[in-house]
Amino acid sequence: MGIWTSIRSRLREPQCCVNGETEAHSSQAEFTFKAVAIGLLIGCLLCFTNLYFGLQTGWISMMSLQSALIGFLLSKMLPTPLSPQEIIVVQTTAVATGTVGHTLILFVMPLAAGFVGILPALGLLEEEKDGSPPIRLSWLAAIGWSCSVAFFGVFLSPPIRKQVIIKEQLAFPSGTATAQLISVLHRMPPPDTTVRRRSGYRAIDTEDLTHPTAIANEPENHQEAAAEDDFDEREVVQREGWEDLLMSFLASGAMTLAAYFFPIVFAIPLFGKYLAREWLWSFTPSLSYVGQGIIMGFPTTLSMNLGMLVGWGILSPMSKHSGWASGPVGDMSTGARGWILWISLAIMCADSLVSLLPVVYEYCTKLVAWYRPTKPGDDAETHEDLEVETADRLVPTKWVIYGLIGSICFGTILVWMVFGNDGIKPWATLIGFMMGGLLSILGVRALGETDLNPVSGLGKISQLLFAWIQPGNVVANIIAGGVAEAGAQQAQFYGQLIGSSLSIIVSATAYTLYQRAYTIPGPSFPAPTAYVWLSLARLLRDGQLPQNSASYMVLFAIIFGVIAGVKVMAAQYNHPYTKWIPSGIAFAIGFLNTPSFSLARLIGGIIEYMYHKRVAKSGGADIRLIVIASGFVLGEGVISVISLVLKTYGVGVASCWGCSGGICAGCPA
Repeated sequence: MGIWTSIRSRLREPQCCVNGETEAHSSQAEFTFKAVAIGLLIGCLLCFTNLYFGLQTGWISMMSLQSALIGFLLSKMLPTPLSPQEIIVVQTTAVATGTVGHTLILFVMPLAAGFVGILPALGLLEEEKDGSPPIRLSWLAAIGWSCSVAFFGVFLSPPIRKQVIIKEQLAFPSGTATAQLISVLHRMPPPDTTVRRRSGYRAIDTEDLTHPTAIANEPENHQEAAAEDDFDEREVVQREGWEDLLMSFLASGAMTLAAYFFPIVFAIPLFGKYLAREWLWSFTPSLSYVGQGIIMGFPTTLSMNLGMLVGWGILSPMSKHSGWASGPVGDMSTGARGWILWISLAIMCADSLVSLLPVVYEYCTKLVAWYRPTKPGDDAETHEDLEVETADRLVPTKWVIYGLIGSICFGTILVWMVFGNDGIKPWATLIGFMMGGLLSILGVRALGETDLNPVSGLGKISQLLFAWIQPGNVVANIIAGGVAEAGAQQAQFYGQLIGSSLSIIVSATAYTLYQRAYTIPGPSFPAPTAYVWLSLARLLRDGQLPQNSASYMVLFAIIFGVIAGVKVMAAQYNHPYTKWIPSGIAFAIGFLNTPSFSLARLIGGIIEYMYHKRVAKSGGADIRLIVIASGFVLGEGVISVISLVLKTYGVGVASCWGCSGGICAGCPA
């Protein structure tokens, strides 16, 4: 949402090109067939990629900036390259399709429809413990479930856009970065990021069009230097972008195929075979994980690896040797991995809730201020309409109203048809949708302020509520969390609708294929977030925790509640060291995933840090690194489809050389 408004506001101003010519971008069509087609193509690739990595690690990427960049490179193959407006439609459609649609931030379907957490959690149910046998949806049932949650967020996006972008003028750092990239690639002045508020379009006279000028109040020499840097970046991308993307894609894909036939490639016993087999300390040199680390950045990967060291290097051996988790280390029920899961859950909840407190306070304060009666002498600007788009470009209000009512009613009926009376009651589903709308506002505000999506914490809030609404029903608790998690201008709105519609089929098909070929959760796809959902649902019903885990949960919750509070305050004062304060969510992810996943991401984070320190000072270097990282991620994600087909048709590994039994995922030994 923020990307579109930022770019459009620039397009309405006279654009000064590098060669001095004015480009009439605003007159170009935006919602075109080629833009949607390219967006759907990229989105399908992202969908398989995110589902693959989501089931492995519970971590998916929105890939917003990468979608825009790949869309630009693909459009260079067309007779007429895409305009900036069309690139935004490409990005919107691709993200809606590929990150499987999420209400909170309006971009994510494998995640929104619960394919990486909720559905695997339902498959872990035990009739003795939960009063329900495992629930595994068929392809048609998965389609129905996806339809029930896919469109609510799309129709909720226009009013949320009005609130957080037009009225509150939130920053949305990732959206701004994508807007800057599109500006550079299309020879446009970058969006103004020096102020939080935007003033809308200014009037353009014919004299302005005849004599275009540079951006107001900007020194001429600074403009020339910036133009030269932008020109360098654009030339690097156009000249070497395709080659970098292709080579990184092929390298990552080749390593993925090699790992399928020779599993030891992705399970190197770097710390010895004993630690790899008994304590799960191995190394996965996956280029896709390196690429993810580059995209995440060094501070995030550092937090993740700090969590890995504490969880797997200290707490895991301690729980095992103390007899608190006597089973095999990797067992999620009786082993150390299941024991440290509860510490991870406490950290995520504490971090998310503390981070949301100032957001809730600020939102409530502004809400009261906006709707209180106007008194004489009040600043009239408080009620000024800051909308930057004309009425014909906005989604009509009646579409929003009818769409929200229709999606809620349609979704409630579908949830009842899929899960029946033994699942969640229809009236509780309605409450879930309403709660999803409220949580969406908080989630989008947090994203706009901090660039972090607190989806984990908000999902847990929904589970807490439904433990009270339908007590003792584990199935209803998990489903309600999924429903609550599901909660523009016309061109983007159309792109979201089309992308979400296709993502329903693509996600359900991909998940069904993975479920047939692999055990989910299982050694190859552990789906760690599934255990988080199920464990909290069981805790809220039974109130029982593993031995001695409660005290450590409280301790780490307090520690990371304080750290989150310090980070929030530091961010408000724009302290430069804010990014180095550990992220509670990333720290907890280090607990959930085995060390093999975190170590490779740390390598990517180090590469990103060193690259920006030593190389990225020259034009184009920064974008080039993003291209290479995108190729790494897409390479393994796309080639994993080939591995899936091979697994389905019974083509197994070529050799277990180097494994010695029990080291590689899915090892029969």
